[in-house]
Amino acid sequence: MKRYALLIALLGCTGERESTPRPLDSASGQASAPAGPSRAPAAQPAPAATESRRRIVFAGTSLTAGYGLDPDSAYPYQVQRMIDSAGLRFEVVNAGVSGETSSGLLQRLEWLLRGPFDILVIETGANDGLRGIPVETMERNIQQIIEGVRATKPGARVALVQMEAPPNLGRDYTHRFREVFPALARKNEVLLLPFLLEGVAGTRELNQPDGIHPNYDGERILARNVWKGLRPLLQ
Repeated sequence: MKRYALLIALLGCTGERESTPRPLDSASGQASAPAGPSRAPAAQPAPAATESRRRIVFAGTSLTAGYGLDPDSAYPYQVQRMIDSAGLRFEVVNAGVSGETSSGLLQRLEWLLRGPFDILVIETGANDGLRGIPVETMERNIQQIIEGVRATKPGARVALVQMEAPPNLGRDYTHRFREVFPALARKNEVLLLPFLLEGVAGTRELNQPDGIHPNYDGERILARNVWKGLRPLLQ
């Protein structure tokens, strides 16, 4: 269970909480800064993708947002560089939100669906596991997210990232949590991507000083994990 030990404290030690979603900035591919402390950020759709490039939106937690790293070092942007090197015409948008649970992602789904995309990569569940949220709740949330995408954007593809629960919640919870992802992928015929933190979780040299979030070397491994599963879909 060593490789999953990182998830025991994931996000909890940094005091992260679910954040308010922010409008997507097409120039940087990131969520733009709020308008100011006295106003809630406007829930605006992302600008249209360029005609010649299709769009991939990565919706996830701080692991997708690239917590503690330069923005362009987060794994979605490293995947963008792999896409460019492969000569594939896709642009990446990073819609990661620190501290978010599957319930939080479901709540902001309508906002995400306002913008154009051809592929939605869903990375969620780490915070559900940390908080001991019932597996059935997480499963229901992810199912509703997939159904929401299918209903609003029937031509879009969905990729689901495999996640793992911390082992301190017990063998039964950990097993049921793990099985949710392949079961949902089979049921909905969506692409299942490898465990995001494979080869990184629990390895001190690949994580930041907090021992929680991947460092630059670890982030490169995350990018390779995702690219390995995602590339066939892009081709």
